[in-house]
Amino acid sequence: MSKQSILVVDDTPENIDVLNGILNEEYDVKVAINGMMALKIAQKMKPDIILLDIMMPGMDGYEVCEALKANMETQKIPVIFVTAKNQIVDEARGFEVGAVDYITKPVSPPIVLARVKTQLAIYDQSRTLESLVKERTQELDDTRLEIIRRLGRAAEYRDNETGMHVIRMSKYSQLIAKEIGLDDEQAELILNASPMHDIGKIGIPDNVLLKPGKLTNEEFDIIKQHPEYGVMIMGEHSSELLKLANDAANSHHEKWNGRGYPNGTKGEDIPLIGRIAAVADVFDALTSERPYKKAWTIEDAVGLIERESGEQFDPRIVKAFVNVLPEILKVKEQYAD
Repeated sequence: MSKQSILVVDDTPENIDVLNGILNEEYDVKVAINGMMALKIAQKMKPDIILLDIMMPGMDGYEVCEALKANMETQKIPVIFVTAKNQIVDEARGFEVGAVDYITKPVSPPIVLARVKTQLAIYDQSRTLESLVKERTQELDDTRLEIIRRLGRAAEYRDNETGMHVIRMSKYSQLIAKEIGLDDEQAELILNASPMHDIGKIGIPDNVLLKPGKLTNEEFDIIKQHPEYGVMIMGEHSSELLKLANDAANSHHEKWNGRGYPNGTKGEDIPLIGRIAAVADVFDALTSERPYKKAWTIEDAVGLIERESGEQFDPRIVKAFVNVLPEILKVKEQYAD
């Protein structure tokens, strides 16, 4: 079993030698003689604990600790100040900047070992608990995500479409999201929420939803209720994923010019996922063959989407769609019906 690692930071070689002599039998000790060196070593090796002097030239210990706590990669590493500054105000300052303990010089070997052992045990416990919580959260997220995917497919099957449609349009949506500048995490949320855009079709009667011929005005009014049904099915939830799914269900038939449904929302007031899903959904619907229609050519489908830029679709989303069209076509081929 490998030894736990300790970074000792002190500008005085004698002090480093003392702490190294106390700790090196039980721990893997690294040293730094100034604050900048300490930050670089901590960033690179991620020690299990840091023993930090306060009075150092350049960056003092308080500044080093603040920098460690400001960095996401090092902020959780416990810091123990080891210093000759022994006033109450000095200790208070140390705890304010994020230290977990405070040892005064000259140090007592049993105290150093006991304090280090205690803080390492607490840190190990914290990491174990964090890992368990993360694992459990991931299980819940995976379960929720799988339910969303399956519900999305269920809605498409009712509409004489295949489950591949929701896979394709959701991947198109992810590509568009990344092209407009969303980070990987946000784009993945778009990927996972967009399959729910047509979940409300579950509430549309078969005689309307599955009608092979042209719909009457009354029947089309019934079809137009599916976004509202989708909102009712999704409900309100604190999960960011489910909120986005709700937005997708509610807004994918809104139009940039305000002439869409169900709310007549206009421009950037339409949720971003709705604006993205609208383009992705229409492109896949146009270029897919169905019992009641032939597939459009890629050129014709893209041409329509470009003509509707600024009318039905957000111009920024259309531009991003055209930019990533080569990747979209690869997805279309990979997930063909």
